Amino acid sequence: MRHLIVILVMLITTTFAAYSGDAKPWEDTSRPNDKEQVRDGIDNEEVEITVRDGWVYVTTQKPVTVKIFTILGQLITSETIKPGTKRIHISSRGIYILRAGTLTRRITI
Repeated sequence: MRHLIVILVMLITTTFAAYSGDAKPWEDTSRPNDKEQVRDGIDNEEVEITVRDGWVYVTTQKPVTVKIFTILGQLITSETIKPGTKRIHISSRGIYILRAGTLTRRITI
């Protein structure tokens, strides 16, 4: 039981230290050439999600609201991005939930 409490405290501490509200803004970029892509339709439009070297790339053909959460449900960033390819850097490794419009995907950094 004591080990479980220590692990839980460490997890909460690292989560708050890594996400102290200083979410970086999304940047315009070109599409990365990577094979790890997820394509899904949102209102007959495609959204492509690529994860590479700590960067999350989202390519869309129409404006879409993108939210990234920790696995514990803490919101890291939320922004409506314009058509094109945008990227954001996530410095801490882990599993995250990305929501783009109605599309929800698990991503691993």
